[in-house]
Amino acid sequence: MKPRLITGKSKEAENLVKYVKPIIGTQKMGHTFPGATVPFGAVQLSPDTDTLSYEINGKYNGDVYKYCAGYKYEDKTIVGFSHTHFSGTGHSDLGDFLVMPTQGALQMNPGTADNPKSGFRSAFSHENEVVEAGYYKVKLDDDKIMAEMTATKRVGVHQYTFPKSDQSHIILDLMAGMYNYDDKTVWTYVRVVNDTLVTGYRQTNGWARTRTVYFAMSFSKPFKSYGQKNFEKAQVYRGFWRKFDQTKNHPEIAGKKIRMYFDFDTEASEKIGLKFALSPVSQENALENMRTEVPGWDFDKVKQQAQSDWEKELSKIKISASEDDKVNFYTAMYHAFINPTNYSDVNGQYKGLDQGVHKADGFTNYTTFSLWDTYRSLHPFFNIMQPSKNNDMVRSMMAHYQQNSLKMLPIWSHYANENWCMSGYHSVSVVADAIIKGVYNGDAEAALAACVETANHRSYEGIGEYIDKGYISAEKSGTSVSNTLEYAYDDWCIAQIAKKLGKQSIYDEFIKRSGNWVNNFDKSIGFMRPKLADGTFKKEFDALSTHGQGFIEGNTWNYSFFVPHDPTGMIAAMGGAKKVASRLDSLFSMHLPDEFFADTEDITREGIIGGYVHGNEPAHHVVYLYNWIGQPWKTQEKVRMILKMQYKSTPDGLGGNDDCGQMSAWYMFSSLGFYPVSPGSDEYSLGSPSVKSAVLSLENGKTFTVEAVNQSDKNVYVSKVLLNGKTVTGHTIKHSDIVNGGKLSFYMRNKR
Repeated sequence: MKPRLITGKSKEAENLVKYVKPIIGTQKMGHTFPGATVPFGAVQLSPDTDTLSYEINGKYNGDVYKYCAGYKYEDKTIVGFSHTHFSGTGHSDLGDFLVMPTQGALQMNPGTADNPKSGFRSAFSHENEVVEAGYYKVKLDDDKIMAEMTATKRVGVHQYTFPKSDQSHIILDLMAGMYNYDDKTVWTYVRVVNDTLVTGYRQTNGWARTRTVYFAMSFSKPFKSYGQKNFEKAQVYRGFWRKFDQTKNHPEIAGKKIRMYFDFDTEASEKIGLKFALSPVSQENALENMRTEVPGWDFDKVKQQAQSDWEKELSKIKISASEDDKVNFYTAMYHAFINPTNYSDVNGQYKGLDQGVHKADGFTNYTTFSLWDTYRSLHPFFNIMQPSKNNDMVRSMMAHYQQNSLKMLPIWSHYANENWCMSGYHSVSVVADAIIKGVYNGDAEAALAACVETANHRSYEGIGEYIDKGYISAEKSGTSVSNTLEYAYDDWCIAQIAKKLGKQSIYDEFIKRSGNWVNNFDKSIGFMRPKLADGTFKKEFDALSTHGQGFIEGNTWNYSFFVPHDPTGMIAAMGGAKKVASRLDSLFSMHLPDEFFADTEDITREGIIGGYVHGNEPAHHVVYLYNWIGQPWKTQEKVRMILKMQYKSTPDGLGGNDDCGQMSAWYMFSSLGFYPVSPGSDEYSLGSPSVKSAVLSLENGKTFTVEAVNQSDKNVYVSKVLLNGKTVTGHTIKHSDIVNGGKLSFYMRNKR
């Protein structure tokens, strides 16, 4: 039995939230499961089903990759419930402040999956698990405790129903985390203020190397006693705190490896509530966040508000479609509205990249920018459906740039840290798309200057050589080709900003740089290929392999089409429309043997169609390239094929990591019948909608309607498209066509 969906008590909750299945991911990678959270919330409170170490005997432990999000559907035990998670990423961090209720003899270790009773973890069953947008509930079988949780933006709210016992406990594990290892926790501090209130902080060194999270934790019932166990090795210097017995009822605790416990007497079916507030700034701010957002102890009221918040967001698009398509669509919408996450307190304060305290003036500060993924579809989707939030996200990127000692816009950032993951400088794509589409209300010239400075940072990942040679040499970088291609696209984005602002010299410089993709195109084989420093192409080359060929998370079959800003030029270089049509057909029909992606953990068989890797991002635009070679019917049939094959409403229903909403945004765009092939442009390429109709309620008060006349699973081809009753003669529509309101009508049939 799968986790049951929301049934809801109110009429409002029965509308769209019931279609959300939060647990949709892939069994081989990190699940997209943030648990109890609100749209774009800082708290993502969910169960962790194991806590594997990142390393074994000093080497990377490949199994840890299965726990990027903490929750693995096949697991039979739960270790606890932590308050911060990434949503479907291919790398990980977070997992802060794990809480676990237990009863019976106190145990301070988590135990093992095959023997959960050896520790504080518990067996559970999906039969006794309820998973809804904004709410999670599960029975912990070993201790017969019912665990429920919901959230506000900054506060996780727990409710535990205990059996009768004079040995009921709540564990606070300050050691647990995602991608954990012995030295990851730098320091933790806990202050027991009174018998219902505890505050503190935790600092970690992981993907983000200087991440500090503050907390305030409040219980609905006074605990009768408390204590801690420090799992650190004996220290040479212990100081004079050793005068105290710090293991029990001591109000101030500090160390690297601490677990705490809080003891209660409970009656049968007694509920104990717990509020856990987070802050990037201070314990005081965490307490203020708690008192502001959850002043009382009405769990159901908080739950109803969380689900009302989700209903409000989901109601921005109302579709008519099959029941399965509704589940897929609204689950995708739910996942798309999780990240980026709010990173400021109720008073507007947040920690900056300089580790100083700042205040967001006139905007909400956001973090969790998985930009190599999300620039492609997620941020363009926000420019339609969440323009105010995307404006704030760009302003947050500008604050990042100003606080960054290297004076660069974000690459992949979270929690006041830049972790430099993945290639390109794709924040410039997000900035450009927001400026071109009229979403950004900040200083556009300052934004352009930040983009230029980022793109000219010579010491970062081959940029200096890229500027000098027009490509990155294979000797200098193992991802030389993909870096060059992604820089070229980003440079085109900068040129578009410069053009809009009338900065001719900047436009000329960056439009020239945007043509650098040609330097890695080997006409003799028709593929992108690594080039050596002497200007010759690398001789040893395998077009099918995704490892060691100059590309990140892909092969040349997918990356050779990565010229989203100049499809016409790319088609000419490849020998014209006929050759490109044959190449695209081969991409979708060939077989990519397992051996060619065996060393790339982000790519698995489930996400591959022929040789096209939909489960990863670099080729997400490729299916729309048929529009440029006069074969739009192939875009139409293959879009519908991908929607059916790669998106299913099951726990292993995605062909790859959702990557903070990118896979989900692709689904929504393609389901609606259009897609942003080249963000930074004001155009969307047309495909084949899978919905019967959709009404987009825009932030400016207007509505944009999509209808698919004669829609069915067989009628995937489009005979004509009308925009406000007038025939669309090409294969694109403009951003203004959408935000000005109107109606886009596709007339469907079963043959091209």
